[in-house]
Amino acid sequence: MSQQPILLPYGDPAFVADPFPFYRQLRDDGPVRRAVIAGGLEAWLVTRYDDGLAALSDPRLSSDVRDASDPRIVERLPATDRESMLRTMLRSDPPEHTRLRRLVSQAFTARKVAELRPRVQAITDRLLDAIVPDGHADLVTDFALPLPVTVISELLGVPVEDRHDFQRWTDAMILQGPEPPDPAVVDAAWRQMRSYLTKLLEVKRARPEGDLLSALITARDEERRLDEDELIAMAFLLLVAGYITTVNLIGSGLVALLAHPEQLRLLRHDPELLPGAIEEFLRYDGPVNPGIARFAREDVEIAGVMIPRGATILIATALADRDPARFPDPERLDITRRDNPHLAFGHGIHYCLGAPLARLEGQLAIATVLRRLPDLALAVPPSELRWKPGGLRGPEHLPVTFTAGGGR
Repeated sequence: MSQQPILLPYGDPAFVADPFPFYRQLRDDGPVRRAVIAGGLEAWLVTRYDDGLAALSDPRLSSDVRDASDPRIVERLPATDRESMLRTMLRSDPPEHTRLRRLVSQAFTARKVAELRPRVQAITDRLLDAIVPDGHADLVTDFALPLPVTVISELLGVPVEDRHDFQRWTDAMILQGPEPPDPAVVDAAWRQMRSYLTKLLEVKRARPEGDLLSALITARDEERRLDEDELIAMAFLLLVAGYITTVNLIGSGLVALLAHPEQLRLLRHDPELLPGAIEEFLRYDGPVNPGIARFAREDVEIAGVMIPRGATILIATALADRDPARFPDPERLDITRRDNPHLAFGHGIHYCLGAPLARLEGQLAIATVLRRLPDLALAVPPSELRWKPGGLRGPEHLPVTFTAGGGR
């Protein structure tokens, strides 16, 4: 197996629109491949399911970017507040990860999330109320984006009217493509985001409410379980992670259904298939693409390939979730698929904290769209849909037509 790095062609519109033929060849070529990924960074891609599942629970692989030998990875974090950005749940390992996750885990249990169902349904209906009279919409801009933004904003206690600002700052910090991000742009966006969060937390301190940010302030000020930088970093992570992948789940799920009309008809006929359909959307074209990064704490062997200490290892969940050794007929969208232990939410101690909330939002969003927007169809040819270029996959816009005036 050649160990010359292969370039993931993020500059190629055809790859961005549909990377899976390229991925299939990459997986067939070998279980571990060196590659140049988004932003020009080099990583070792773990391409097959069993190896990826094991790697996600391997204590020799760290989530802490300070374990990376490539200094560019740390340098791409905002320079003005790099240390606190390194101390989030996403980028920490036990015992710090355990401490931080425990502070917020109770807000995202299945029971707590189930209690949010009426409110999520109400937000979903309100957003669709605004578009059903028109007979056309952009289901990303008008629906898939504001739905999870509103839900996580209410859960945290963030004014939803501020969403355009924090979305703009978030995009500047995390959007990926073939070229490295501009450090000055990233840093400026983070300074604005930090200033916003600092002022918001001051308001919460003065007038605490029954939201998650108020609870975290209590953990900071009274229980001393967070310092101020950790509090701000936690607020940022929860706000951004609470919506950015769910937007893509809803958008990509709707695109998949529109591209597979037999599956769309099946789901319309039997809405009870929806929970399984959400799992299939996550497997078939999940929002994290190509996968989840880890860093080797020591020299580590994966699938017979020795990977050096400090290397970036990208557990390519998008490739693993179409591995024919694990999923029969993996290139086919099948909303009735039963055995579907996909890796879209990760695995192990870093398994996505917000998975129950994302599933709920995805189910209610897609069920309500199918119920209230009859004769749903793309308003443009599929080839004209634009997709996000790397790291987080989903349609940038989703123009559709439907019969106006759909009821509840």
